[in-house]
Amino acid sequence: MTSGKVTLRGGQAWSGRLRRNQHLVLTDVEGRACVSALFYNARDPLERYNMADTLKAQFTAFLTTGRVLYSDMGRVLCSVVADGCGWHDTITGVGDAAANEARFGAGGYQKLRNERHRNARDNLLVELGKHGLGKRDLVANLNFFVRVGVGEDGSLAWVSGNSHPGAAVDLRFEMDTLVVLSNTPHPLDPALAYRPPTIDLIVADGPAAPQDDRCRLSRPENGRGFALTEAYIAETCGEETDR
Repeated sequence: MTSGKVTLRGGQAWSGRLRRNQHLVLTDVEGRACVSALFYNARDPLERYNMADTLKAQFTAFLTTGRVLYSDMGRVLCSVVADGCGWHDTITGVGDAAANEARFGAGGYQKLRNERHRNARDNLLVELGKHGLGKRDLVANLNFFVRVGVGEDGSLAWVSGNSHPGAAVDLRFEMDTLVVLSNTPHPLDPALAYRPPTIDLIVADGPAAPQDDRCRLSRPENGRGFALTEAYIAETCGEETDR
């Protein structure tokens, strides 16, 4: 994907193929965003983001600076190299049309036209369809700028004020990756008005991760994940890597 800036309106979806070493910076303009995201190997989308492996390999329940997103092949799709928010939700999934209507009321196209109430599940499916993917390719997703607390009884609760205006997260891609985003309300957000805020996206080129990179060194497992990724790049793309 070429470098540049994209403004993602409230309710809008987006997808694009990010090349190895490119960065994607997402900015929460108003401080109350939820950007639901899925990630796939752009060369072979049967390989995709694996929530369980990402969390257990890094002994965490959320993502922030220094952590990486693992695929189901044990390779690193992308790294979180900077984060002005501090917590991104990995466990609660997305809402659908029925949940939207129950919460916000009827919001279809016949009544609201382009201001209709879009939901994350349908948005993600539309974007996946543009790349030859569909329902069977929906997996556990990541919700940027969102924090959800887990009680001792396993109950989930929305944590307000997690993000702030101007908070940004910077992802560096370690392999060519298809990214699919939906700028739609989180299913646990208690707000009763449908008004997802604007999100800014910036794509920029950058260098490969150095050997002393924070994300590479933050866990022993991450070092092995980078090594697997670089071996795959060398084998499939003929690219020399510093391993």
